[in-house]
Amino acid sequence: MTNLKKSFLAGLFSFITISILTLLTYKTVYGVFLLASFGSSMVLLYGYPESPFAQPKNVFFGHFITTTIGLIFLNFVPFPIYIIIPLAVGFGVGFMILLNVTHPPAGGNPIIVIIGSVSFDYLLSPVISGSLIIIISAIAINRFILKKTYPAKK
Repeated sequence: MTNLKKSFLAGLFSFITISILTLLTYKTVYGVFLLASFGSSMVLLYGYPESPFAQPKNVFFGHFITTTIGLIFLNFVPFPIYIIIPLAVGFGVGFMILLNVTHPPAGGNPIIVIIGSVSFDYLLSPVISGSLIIIISAIAINRFILKKTYPAKK
Protein backbone atom coordinates (compact mmCIF):
# COMPACT_ATOMS: atom_id res chain seq x y z
CA MET A 1 0.00 0.00 0.00
CA THR A 2 1.39 3.39 -0.92
CA ASN A 3 1.97 6.01 1.74
CA LEU A 4 -0.61 8.26 0.09
CA LYS A 5 -3.26 5.52 0.15
CA LYS A 6 -2.37 4.52 3.73
CA SER A 7 -2.60 8.12 4.93
CA PHE A 8 -5.89 8.71 3.12
CA LEU A 9 -7.49 5.56 4.54
CA ALA A 10 -6.21 6.24 8.07
CA GLY A 11 -7.68 9.73 7.89
CA LEU A 12 -10.96 8.51 6.45
CA PHE A 13 -11.50 5.77 9.01
CA SER A 14 -10.43 8.07 11.84
CA PHE A 15 -13.05 10.53 10.61
CA ILE A 16 -15.71 7.81 10.54
CA THR A 17 -14.89 6.45 14.00
CA ILE A 18 -14.70 9.87 15.67
CA SER A 19 -17.91 10.85 13.84
CA ILE A 20 -19.69 7.92 15.49
CA LEU A 21 -18.48 9.01 18.93
CA THR A 22 -19.36 12.64 18.21
CA LEU A 23 -22.87 11.81 17.02
CA LEU A 24 -23.48 9.60 20.04
CA THR A 25 -22.26 12.40 22.32
CA TYR A 26 -24.12 15.32 20.77
CA LYS A 27 -27.16 13.78 19.08
CA THR A 28 -28.30 11.22 21.67
CA VAL A 29 -29.08 11.22 25.37
CA TYR A 30 -26.79 8.26 26.06
CA GLY A 31 -23.92 10.29 27.47
CA VAL A 32 -20.43 11.36 26.52
CA PHE A 33 -18.42 9.08 24.24
CA LEU A 34 -15.55 11.40 23.29
CA LEU A 35 -12.21 11.53 25.03
CA ALA A 36 -9.53 13.84 23.57
CA SER A 37 -6.94 11.07 23.62
CA PHE A 38 -9.15 8.92 21.35
CA GLY A 39 -7.99 11.19 18.51
CA SER A 40 -4.43 10.03 19.12
CA SER A 41 -5.62 6.44 19.35
CA MET A 42 -6.83 6.74 15.77
CA VAL A 43 -3.23 7.20 14.58
CA LEU A 44 -2.33 3.78 15.95
CA LEU A 45 -5.56 1.92 15.19
CA TYR A 46 -5.72 2.94 11.53
CA GLY A 47 -2.18 3.99 10.70
CA TYR A 48 -0.23 1.29 12.54
CA PRO A 49 -2.67 -1.46 13.57
CA GLU A 50 0.15 -4.04 13.70
CA SER A 51 1.82 -2.11 16.54
CA PRO A 52 1.62 -3.70 19.99
CA PHE A 53 0.39 -0.31 21.23
CA ALA A 54 -2.65 -0.55 18.90
CA GLN A 55 -3.91 -3.91 20.13
CA PRO A 56 -7.37 -3.99 21.76
CA LYS A 57 -6.04 -5.03 25.18
CA ASN A 58 -3.66 -2.08 25.20
CA VAL A 59 -6.26 0.39 23.96
CA PHE A 60 -8.87 -0.63 26.52
CA PHE A 61 -6.70 -1.14 29.58
CA GLY A 62 -4.35 1.73 28.75
CA HIS A 63 -7.26 4.18 28.74
CA PHE A 64 -8.91 2.52 31.74
CA ILE A 65 -5.82 2.43 33.96
CA THR A 66 -4.62 5.96 33.26
CA THR A 67 -8.09 7.41 33.75
CA THR A 68 -8.51 5.51 37.01
CA ILE A 69 -5.16 6.80 38.24
CA GLY A 70 -6.14 10.34 37.28
CA LEU A 71 -9.38 9.97 39.23
CA ILE A 72 -7.57 8.60 42.28
CA PHE A 73 -5.12 11.50 42.31
CA LEU A 74 -7.86 14.06 41.68
CA ASN A 75 -10.04 12.78 44.52
CA PHE A 76 -7.65 11.39 47.12
CA VAL A 77 -4.28 13.11 46.88
CA PRO A 78 -4.42 16.48 48.67
CA PHE A 79 -1.60 18.18 46.76
CA PRO A 80 -1.77 21.19 44.45
CA ILE A 81 -2.69 20.57 40.82
CA TYR A 82 0.87 21.29 39.64
CA ILE A 83 2.02 18.31 41.70
CA ILE A 84 -0.81 15.82 41.15
CA ILE A 85 -0.81 16.14 37.35
CA PRO A 86 2.82 15.03 36.86
CA LEU A 87 2.47 12.39 39.60
CA ALA A 88 -0.65 10.95 37.99
CA VAL A 89 0.91 10.91 34.52
CA GLY A 90 4.03 9.23 35.90
CA PHE A 91 2.03 6.59 37.74
CA GLY A 92 -0.21 6.04 34.69
CA VAL A 93 2.74 5.52 32.36
CA GLY A 94 4.46 3.31 34.91
CA PHE A 95 1.42 1.09 35.44
CA MET A 96 0.74 0.70 31.72
CA ILE A 97 4.30 -0.49 31.20
CA LEU A 98 4.27 -2.70 34.31
CA LEU A 99 1.03 -4.39 33.25
CA ASN A 100 2.08 -4.66 29.59
CA VAL A 101 -0.87 -2.63 28.31
CA THR A 102 0.97 0.41 26.98
CA HIS A 103 -1.12 2.65 24.75
CA PRO A 104 0.73 5.98 24.33
CA PRO A 105 -2.37 8.15 23.71
CA ALA A 106 -3.69 7.12 27.13
CA GLY A 107 -0.73 8.83 28.80
CA GLY A 108 -2.64 12.11 28.54
CA ASN A 109 -5.76 10.86 30.30
CA PRO A 110 -4.71 11.87 33.84
CA ILE A 111 -4.21 15.43 32.59
CA ILE A 112 -7.68 15.44 30.99
CA VAL A 113 -9.24 13.99 34.16
CA ILE A 114 -7.55 16.38 36.57
CA ILE A 115 -7.93 19.59 34.54
CA GLY A 116 -11.55 18.68 33.79
CA SER A 117 -12.30 17.68 37.41
CA VAL A 118 -14.40 14.80 36.11
CA SER A 119 -16.35 12.36 38.27
CA PHE A 120 -15.91 8.60 38.58
CA ASP A 121 -18.77 8.26 36.05
CA TYR A 122 -16.18 9.28 33.46
CA LEU A 123 -14.81 5.73 33.63
CA LEU A 124 -18.05 4.33 32.22
CA SER A 125 -18.71 7.11 29.77
CA PRO A 126 -16.59 8.00 27.83
CA VAL A 127 -13.69 5.71 28.76
CA ILE A 128 -15.19 2.21 28.76
CA SER A 129 -18.01 2.83 26.28
CA GLY A 130 -15.87 4.91 23.93
CA SER A 131 -12.94 2.48 24.07
CA LEU A 132 -15.22 -0.43 23.20
CA ILE A 133 -16.68 1.48 20.25
CA ILE A 134 -13.27 2.41 18.84
CA ILE A 135 -11.98 -1.15 19.32
CA ILE A 136 -15.03 -2.70 17.62
CA SER A 137 -14.73 -0.15 14.79
CA ALA A 138 -11.01 -0.86 14.38
CA ILE A 139 -11.57 -4.61 14.28
CA ALA A 140 -14.37 -4.30 11.70
CA ILE A 141 -12.54 -1.79 9.49
CA ASN A 142 -9.13 -3.44 9.64
CA ARG A 143 -10.40 -7.00 9.14
CA PHE A 144 -13.28 -6.58 6.76
CA ILE A 145 -12.47 -3.47 4.75
CA LEU A 146 -8.67 -3.25 4.83
CA LYS A 147 -8.23 -7.05 4.98
CA LYS A 148 -5.58 -6.77 7.70
CA THR A 149 -4.96 -9.20 10.53
CA TYR A 150 -6.25 -7.22 13.50
CA PRO A 151 -5.85 -7.80 16.32
CA ALA A 152 -2.34 -8.96 15.48
CA LYS A 153 -1.64 -12.63 16.07
CA LYS A 154 0.99 -13.37 18.67
